[in-house]
Amino acid sequence: MKKKDITILLVDDEPDILEIVGYNLSSEGYNVITAENGSDAVKLAKKNKPHLIILDVMMPEMDGIEACEQIRKIPGMEETIITFLTARGEDYSQMAGFDAGADDYITKPIKPKVLVSKVKALLRRYKEEEKSSSVVKLGDITINHEEYKITQKGNEMNLPRKEFELLSLLASKPGKVFKREEILDTVWGNDIVVGGRTIDVHIRKLREKIGDEKIKTIKGVGYKYIV
Repeated sequence: MKKKDITILLVDDEPDILEIVGYNLSSEGYNVITAENGSDAVKLAKKNKPHLIILDVMMPEMDGIEACEQIRKIPGMEETIITFLTARGEDYSQMAGFDAGADDYITKPIKPKVLVSKVKALLRRYKEEEKSSSVVKLGDITINHEEYKITQKGNEMNLPRKEFELLSLLASKPGKVFKREEILDTVWGNDIVVGGRTIDVHIRKLREKIGDEKIKTIKGVGYKYIV
């Protein structure tokens, strides 16, 4: 996919951020659209179906957390990468962002060129090619890679992108202990800086949805999937 075919939605209530970051991304060849609040972001996301959304947290009318939740409910937005860009680096903000369906979290201030590099790394994870149509069944759980959906005891669940990818990784080799470093590298990419609690937050959310007994913690090492 060429850069000109990639749409990035940049959302921030600070005009300087929109101008500077938007200019740098446009200069790289990306198609950039902007919004100054969460409400407009949801409307633009529904209309344009961007590949990547850079979303501020603290905004008027609708904050980034609520906007992210709304965007994830839009049909066809399951694969869109959403990263928060905010000056608030507290753990609770990060957890709220991941709970809402975000993929990554970038703390500002950040130099435009560094942000562009992170955007490139994020987009490398976006796959244009058709996803594998394979369906994996493990116990009472079925993982459908084509639809990014899991079914448990007849109940369908649409997981946020990172939760699905994390579950798919662990379930790819039941019983194998995946080290935290391997999980970060595979699911998030080793060139993306994420908080130390990122994996823990996503594991917690998965356990809430599929049951505590499915994923076992190996203290000081990582996690494994139990059939």
